[in-house]
Amino acid sequence: MADCLFCKIIAGEIPGAIVHSSDRIVAFKDINPQAPTHVLVLPRRHIATLNDLTEADDALVGELVRTAAAIAKKNGHAEAGYRTVFNCNADAGQTVFHIHLHLLGGRKLSWPPG
Repeated sequence: MADCLFCKIIAGEIPGAIVHSSDRIVAFKDINPQAPTHVLVLPRRHIATLNDLTEADDALVGELVRTAAAIAKKNGHAEAGYRTVFNCNADAGQTVFHIHLHLLGGRKLSWPPG
């Protein structure tokens, strides 16, 4: 999508601190980190919200989650713990309408979140 910030980062039109890249998935550091490790994991294909996923996307969502777990492990958070979050639509805090999983780790996280 032409006006999507994340699509522009994926396309290399805007710089991003990429930590993972594959055929279907890209992960980069959040520009406003809420934890020492705060990475966004997203599909290369533009999907606006979780509501737009179909049954055909089940494997893609699994790949997003497995990628986040691998990044958490690589950063030393697998044993101590980490959080993964999808926000869906404005009331949940989604500000960029391209689905993305937040991976947060490296500090004690409280519950409930904000």
